[in-house]
Amino acid sequence: MSARLADIVGRYLYLEVQGIEYRVYYEEAGQGIPVVLQHTAGCDSRQWRHLLEDPDFTSNYRLIAIDLPFHGRSLPPESQEWWTEEYLLRLGFLLAFYVALVDALELDRPIYAGVSLGGHLAPDLALHHPGLFRAAIGFGAALATLGVDRFVPWFHHPRISNDSKPAMMYTGCAPQSPEAYKRETAYIYSQGAPPVLKGDVHYYFAEHDLTETAKTIDTAKTALHVVSAEYDWPAPPAACQALADEVDGATFTLMEGVGHFSMSENPEVFKKHFLPLLDQIAAN
Repeated sequence: MSARLADIVGRYLYLEVQGIEYRVYYEEAGQGIPVVLQHTAGCDSRQWRHLLEDPDFTSNYRLIAIDLPFHGRSLPPESQEWWTEEYLLRLGFLLAFYVALVDALELDRPIYAGVSLGGHLAPDLALHHPGLFRAAIGFGAALATLGVDRFVPWFHHPRISNDSKPAMMYTGCAPQSPEAYKRETAYIYSQGAPPVLKGDVHYYFAEHDLTETAKTIDTAKTALHVVSAEYDWPAPPAACQALADEVDGATFTLMEGVGHFSMSENPEVFKKHFLPLLDQIAAN
């Protein structure tokens, strides 16, 4: 009997960002227009596995799902004594990382898509590097995230079990999402390095703020699509709508029946919104 194999290829890319070389893991599947997929804070590219095994996506799109440095299979850099300082994810690093990634992989007018942390990065990329991506899709993207930063000290604290993080992420899923996928979403979170989620949300809560600058995004150079989820309590639909309203030419879509981790907690509902959006971008 022949083995059942996934049509996914995993590779390591040596990538220099801000003068430091990182060994970055990524997986890809499919052919066609490149679509770069960014995971959420404190997690890794396994969140995108359902799309990478779906021929409806891979028949027309080259899906590329990356692990940011310090995440998943992308280890910290060998050249740095990274353990001597607090890990903090910064906007400047994320922007430089994606400029280097697009150049290294020689991606031709790719599409960017990200959720949560990755969602916020969509308008930041459109603002700071117009034209780097033909379109940027931000799931859970907002002008800023306010009012929930009180959780940050507990994301890495000696009195709080590391199990608290996946438990919290489970609450970010919609009640009607399939139980197996909600559990899988939380399980992946349980494997992240303890300081990483806290360090990632430094960007999410502190450095991402487009309150004054969103209106300057040029959607003629990078189209911006904001997608919200009904049960996304860190980025409620009203907050996402406010971002789309601020950017001339941006679109807004509401996904009903899903939560913060839409691509992994309910891939079928996610697909109903994401695939038509990709097709629309490709047609334009």
